Amino acid sequence: MNILIFGPNGSGKGTQGAIVQKKYGVPHIETGVIFRQNISRGTELGKKAKAFIDRGELVPDDITIPMILNRLKEDDCKKGWLLDGFPRNLAQAQELWKALEKAKMKLDYVIEIDLAREIAKKRIMGRRLCKTDNNHPNNIYIDAIKPAEKNGKMVCRVCACEELTARADDQDEAAIDKRHNIYYDAKTGTVAAVNFFKARTKVVTVDGSTGVKEVSEELMKKLT
Repeated sequence: MNILIFGPNGSGKGTQGAIVQKKYGVPHIETGVIFRQNISRGTELGKKAKAFIDRGELVPDDITIPMILNRLKEDDCKKGWLLDGFPRNLAQAQELWKALEKAKMKLDYVIEIDLAREIAKKRIMGRRLCKTDNNHPNNIYIDAIKPAEKNGKMVCRVCACEELTARADDQDEAAIDKRHNIYYDAKTGTVAAVNFFKARTKVVTVDGSTGVKEVSEELMKKLT
């Protein structure tokens, strides 16, 4: 099963990706990891990518896509893969589709986690980190994982730790808006990329506004 997964920051894409990965027993391929591996291994593509990164420039698609295809051809991907983080725009979607066709690699499903922009933004800004364990989920805007209260103070819902903090980048509205401007752009951005695939393969769209369990149940039902 070869799958692409899309969802804006704040949609729970990482969580749902892990559920899909476990169900189908396929590797979760993230483009950021691919870059780091190629650079650390000193591959030809890695050296080319590093030159752009060192200059603070985006790595061109003609370097990124071959890196991705090389990764998708590795032994652990024989039964399939879940690609996350690429493509980010329409042009990349078009080039990836051509490359997959040329490599005779079928794309079975595209997963789209649909979430209104304002809800996605609130979810990002509502994240709270527990000092005891950052993996304890707390979010002031999600009822299912809202922090608990103790003596009128907000505490971790899992361990009752009284030190909950917010990451600085989660409170940077300008940075959040910049990422979301790219994602929600239906002309050239990520939404445009999803629409491109809708005309060419099976796209499964799920409502990301519900709870983690509800989203995964809807997703599993539509994938089978």
